[in-house]
Amino acid sequence: MASNTANPANHLPYFFGNITREDAEEYLMQGGASDGLYLLRQSRNYLGGFALSLAHGRKVHHYTIERELSGSYAIAGGKSHASPAELVKYHSEEADGLICLLRKPFNRPPGIEPKTGPFEDLKENLIREYVKQTWNLQGHALEQAIISQKPQLEKLIATTAHEKMPWFHGRISREESEHRILVGSRNNGKFLIRERDRNGSYALCLLNDGKVLHYRIDRDKTGKLSIPDGKRFDTLWQLVEHYSYKPDGLLRVLTTPCPQLGSENDNFGFNAHPSPSGTLPKLQSTIGHSLEEAPFNPYVLQRKRGSTEEERGDQREALPMDTEVYESPYADPDEIKPKNVTLDRKLLTLEEGELGSGNFGTVKKGLYRMKKGAKPVAVKILKNESNDPAIKDELLREANVMQQLDNPYIVRMIGICEAEAWMLVMEMAELGPLNRFLQKNRHVTEKNITELVHQVSMGMKYLEENNFVHRDLAARNVLLVTQHYAKISDFGLSKALSADENYYKAQSHGKWPVKWYAPECMNFYKFSSKSDVWSFGVLMWEAFSYGQKPYKGMKGGEVAQMIERGERMERPEVCPTEVYSLMKLCWTYNVDDRPGFVAVELRLRNYYYDISH
Repeated sequence: MASNTANPANHLPYFFGNITREDAEEYLMQGGASDGLYLLRQSRNYLGGFALSLAHGRKVHHYTIERELSGSYAIAGGKSHASPAELVKYHSEEADGLICLLRKPFNRPPGIEPKTGPFEDLKENLIREYVKQTWNLQGHALEQAIISQKPQLEKLIATTAHEKMPWFHGRISREESEHRILVGSRNNGKFLIRERDRNGSYALCLLNDGKVLHYRIDRDKTGKLSIPDGKRFDTLWQLVEHYSYKPDGLLRVLTTPCPQLGSENDNFGFNAHPSPSGTLPKLQSTIGHSLEEAPFNPYVLQRKRGSTEEERGDQREALPMDTEVYESPYADPDEIKPKNVTLDRKLLTLEEGELGSGNFGTVKKGLYRMKKGAKPVAVKILKNESNDPAIKDELLREANVMQQLDNPYIVRMIGICEAEAWMLVMEMAELGPLNRFLQKNRHVTEKNITELVHQVSMGMKYLEENNFVHRDLAARNVLLVTQHYAKISDFGLSKALSADENYYKAQSHGKWPVKWYAPECMNFYKFSSKSDVWSFGVLMWEAFSYGQKPYKGMKGGEVAQMIERGERMERPEVCPTEVYSLMKLCWTYNVDDRPGFVAVELRLRNYYYDISH
């Protein structure tokens, strides 16, 4: 399952996944329960957290490992660590609050994979359904949305998943809940959860010997849920899962969810243990709608296309899918893509003032009228005096390349307009180039930068799959639609390769961005997706150094000599070591040993999921 790649403990042989405390004790007893024997499991009450089970004196002690806001892991009151594995390594040398040192891991028996909880089975379907319905996406755009925003979507889904569960009955009265539980079968442990008020307080209603008991579930200041004096949970489904294993203060365990009257889930028993996906509850057809209306939920999507983060308050980060330019303007079947690339000048309105300029001319903001309304566009305008056919050829070449590309992380071209000047009309990315944005916004977090460079890697993976070499990948050519949404632009130097070519050989050594170029580009004028990978390493360096110039103060020739000597740029101050090791991998001298974007994107994705969970 895709989500497993994101679990930072999955590769550890002593990680057992979503097992209970009792299961852990049984395993360690089977293993001899010698002092210091330990295993790691998923926390069943903290999202993204773990639990460490450790034998000492023939007893098993359990420690919760919480995931901190910074993305590191710590046992309450203890030292922070970058990953669960680092924490385990530390405690094998320092007891530091544990009853004894971690001496020997108890590894999973051969053929046993870490256990996934029932929610894992549900989650993938819920996310897919949610994205489909909330943003009306399909196909390629849907897949890209899920990959790039998985951490945000998982959090969103996790905190609202109870609404899809047969045991959740919404805002009903105490009397109504008793009536529902007493209708039909009267098994001990039959239960439902109802909403008590709009502040995130619930009640668990449980049948015991013909009587309905009511337990309050309160939400504390940090958002954790608990029955008074009981264990605290991040989500309602984790609370239900816990009490379906053991009573832990309740009169009995939860057994059968009380079905909603007339619901399709009448025979659905709570699936505390993983099961075939055939037993998953049916999704409500209003999934997008119902998720939006939970008033207490800090992660709820308030879907207002184009509204700013300030207007939305602190409800959540704006997702790329909220913007006008996430999906192609021609994704709507009513908007027919013009056969030729030429646009009608009458449909284009230009605004005063410039967005930027270059040797070709200027970039202005404009509006292009389409069937479904006007779209904000960026218009590249050629200098009038430049009657140089070479420049026009270049513009046409860029248009030709861009017309073939359709990906949410690449600036799309609307078309070309030949009027008072030659104009290339493209999608708008309001916040401008990545390097300038980061120079002015030093508060942008490491997680946010990782999110943006991951999106660039997704766009580049798409180019690689379609045999396009960008040849000018740099932070100045990545434009931001929002602080959380990047697009690759500037295809002036791009070259489409035919299927039987792996690289393109440049004829002349025009004005080249040498500091972003791989050795084979400078030495042999050879360009390929692998040389774009080298440039991507430089782009990551720029991003994590907040838009500084690479190889500052050095000339192109000096840079080439430095690379030939095997030296590389130093790690930027705020750059995580994992990202720096990926940068150095992108700067592998030999082109055949350098990874492609498929590998680079996956590695960035896993790292981004890890720090976001």
